[in-house]
Amino acid sequence: MLRTEQKIHYALRIAVAMCFIGHGCFGIVTKQIWCNYFAVFGIDSHTAYALMPWVGICDIALGLVMLVYPMRAIALWLVTWGAVTAFLRPASGEPFAEFIERAGNFGAPLALLILSGGVSGFRQLFVRIDANAVVDDKTLKSVFNCLKVVGFLLLTGHGWLNLIQKQGLLGQYASLGFANPARVAQFVGVFEVTAAFVVLVKPIRTMLLIFILWKISSELLYPRYEMLEWIERGGSYGTLIALWFATKQVPLKSYHKTVTKTY
Repeated sequence: MLRTEQKIHYALRIAVAMCFIGHGCFGIVTKQIWCNYFAVFGIDSHTAYALMPWVGICDIALGLVMLVYPMRAIALWLVTWGAVTAFLRPASGEPFAEFIERAGNFGAPLALLILSGGVSGFRQLFVRIDANAVVDDKTLKSVFNCLKVVGFLLLTGHGWLNLIQKQGLLGQYASLGFANPARVAQFVGVFEVTAAFVVLVKPIRTMLLIFILWKISSELLYPRYEMLEWIERGGSYGTLIALWFATKQVPLKSYHKTVTKTY
């Protein structure tokens, strides 16, 4: 039977792979909105369309490597790359909420790095991350805190987009048959922001399970490239699943230490 840290490892590893494989697929299909992000660097649309498949291939390759042979060097790169690509959205004129809503993109590889003990030397960058390594309580607590912050950010970001009435979300609710998509967006926004604070302050396992199911199901509502969107958002529910595993052990250990010190 897998230990808690092993479950967290595999949840994050699969989440990282899904995120970058899904993102890479959008490069292969040359997603039009990517032109806006290339434009931040002064790259015209014609050149952007030519570069997209190459960027996509690199993302898919790195995602697959992390799935079969995870290395700290790649995880470290994906933290940077995930943060940069997420930040290109507000840099191109989109709301800042688009950046924090994608916290799972860079948060999942970051949490995996912390779980593996970080990077203590250059050679260690290219050594396979051992899924069976024993993790001490301090490291597990650091992972737990990282996952809480990431969960808080991604839920807050998506809730914020609902509260400011993002057109893409309103379109999703309209396609589901809701007569008043704006009101639905307000309700969803309040729910997700509230959920974010629950995750940050006191991530109760039962509530986390509800939030996980919510994210997994709601990410299937995109009107186009539904499965690709769902795969790319793997970092979002992957980090929440990892947090769900972590809550089973971290609070119990903290409580045990408190009792021991008391006596």
